[in-house]
Amino acid sequence: MSDFSAIPRNVNGITVVIHILQFQEAMKMKLLVPFLVLFVLKTNAQELPIKVVTEDIPNRLAFYAINENDQDVDVMLTLTGTNFRQSKGRPRLIRVPGTSKVHLKTIILTRGKQPKYTYELAVNDSLSSRALKKEAQQVKVKPKNSITLYITDSCETCDSMLVTMEKGKYKFDTYRLNESPEIKEQLKNSFATPLDSISSPIFNLGGRLYTRIEDYDQLLEKLSKE
Repeated sequence: MSDFSAIPRNVNGITVVIHILQFQEAMKMKLLVPFLVLFVLKTNAQELPIKVVTEDIPNRLAFYAINENDQDVDVMLTLTGTNFRQSKGRPRLIRVPGTSKVHLKTIILTRGKQPKYTYELAVNDSLSSRALKKEAQQVKVKPKNSITLYITDSCETCDSMLVTMEKGKYKFDTYRLNESPEIKEQLKNSFATPLDSISSPIFNLGGRLYTRIEDYDQLLEKLSKE
């Protein structure tokens, strides 16, 4: 999978971003070919960055939008260039829900040729009833404050909490203290009681420790206040 690291420039109210993309052609030689892509982002959204990534398929290249924000947006990808074929239909708005990855377009590559293209992505947070709603894959995003879960041997709700967190949208770290003696040693001076006697999850949220977060809803509420 390839993505686009950006250098933004503002030109007449339009954010223009130049990307260097390394694309591995799905051919027999499997050569890694660098080429220049001009990415023009027109947005009515309030600073809602949408990442565009590509995935290699034999003789094809698929484009996906990744929305790492909580807010849903509509996007429209317009692609021009040479050495590939694409659908002749007019580009359509596609709904990209918050914290999700959605397929936008797949192009068919000309065998033995290096694809060269320019594309424009329009992003709008004013949702249209006509936007195409495709299957969306949830993605994990970094919370405003980092999340670390420490699990003691006596924790009664940690396993269920861990399962719920794994299904949630936020990235996090977790440590079982009986398997991490160095971390356990660092933590023990932060509590008046022995760590093994704490039967609730121990959370570190952006550097602050909590022992009274009993379920995932309470965790989300605490994160919103941090």
